[in-house]
Amino acid sequence: MSICLLYLSSTIFTYMYLRQRGFRLIVIVFLGFFGFMSCNNTLKENTFIEKDPMADSAKKAYLEKIGAAPKAPEQPFVVDSTKFYIYLTFDDGPQPGTINCYNICKGEGIKATFFMVALHQQRKRDGKQIVGMIRNSYPQFLLANHSFDHTMEHYQYFYQHPEMAFDNFMRAQDSLQVPKKIIRLPGNGGWVLQNQMKTSHLVSAVAHRLDSAGYNVIGWDVEWNFNHKNARPIQTPEKLAAQVDSAFSKHHEYMTKNMVILSHDRMFKRSEDSASLVKFIQLMKQNPKYVFETVDHYPGAKK
Repeated sequence: MSICLLYLSSTIFTYMYLRQRGFRLIVIVFLGFFGFMSCNNTLKENTFIEKDPMADSAKKAYLEKIGAAPKAPEQPFVVDSTKFYIYLTFDDGPQPGTINCYNICKGEGIKATFFMVALHQQRKRDGKQIVGMIRNSYPQFLLANHSFDHTMEHYQYFYQHPEMAFDNFMRAQDSLQVPKKIIRLPGNGGWVLQNQMKTSHLVSAVAHRLDSAGYNVIGWDVEWNFNHKNARPIQTPEKLAAQVDSAFSKHHEYMTKNMVILSHDRMFKRSEDSASLVKFIQLMKQNPKYVFETVDHYPGAKK
């Protein structure tokens, strides 16, 4: 603005001088035009300098919200050799009980993995919303692949046709929009990791196909069993906690200091059984050396 005022004052002085020599109209037009351009440019520069400093951050936040701007990169996972890692996993969702598992783990501030079935997503009225909620809750919760239809409970036939089984998993990967290449075999605790495999003869053919396609297959070390008639947990929280402690102390886990626990969403649809899940988590949290993690950070998992 000071530049503009200086220019105008010099223009007036020049005008008064040249007026005496008969150059009135030409001088007015010439000086007026360049005076306007100078002031206009100065105002633009000042407007740029004085703009709202929050504008860029607000725009960035909005673009991130609608997915038009890149989000912050995922922080690298660092293993603490003094800790024992627990991977709490829930199978067969979305089902009655999935939301309870989600809310309990969120309330307790722990990480967990949900191995989901694409057909259950289609059959449950709010299935897509539940799957999307899990998918969007990473890194606290991880959505993983548990097949398209859980073999329709025909396990032997399913695994005896490995190409069909492989296609079934790929269909689920697409339908559920699973973000990482992590699978659990229905009704089977086989393992496939980087440069290692532990499977039964029944599932070895499909396991090799999944391995070649870059997939991890995650089994389990300890199972929270349930009554198949009413889907209620069999072990008490205290007994399951003791099993975990014992497995660690006796080195019965597949990978040292890493324990995968298998459970199922539907086990916790009742309030009293949800309370058992809360109790188990709280018992584990009492040991400062125990850390809950998602299975994408399991040792040897392909990235």
